Amino acid sequence: MVAVSGDVDVATVATLEESITEALATKPTALIVDLSDVDFLASAGLQTLVATNEAVTKTTTGFAVVAHGPATSRPIQLTGLDQVFSLYPTLAEAIAAVGAASQN
Repeated sequence: MVAVSGDVDVATVATLEESITEALATKPTALIVDLSDVDFLASAGLQTLVATNEAVTKTTTGFAVVAHGPATSRPIQLTGLDQVFSLYPTLAEAIAAVGAASQN
């Protein structure tokens, strides 16, 4: 899991990308990006989520995003990205979903 907080924008997105790269280097069965504590999600953050989804679909790694509220889930839904990758309002729901998917 990659837990993110604060603002995700052009100034901070490199840190998010680095964290995701490190998490994927361990070849997990699933990756959850938790945006619960994010105050602002800019297009750079959305692009990173799309790139991560594209990277994991080439592997057996499951992918889910936790986002709830206007700062995170709203831009994801407005851009239609909730149709591209799995979006959950809570970490518990994301964990349950990727856990169930990895058992199939």
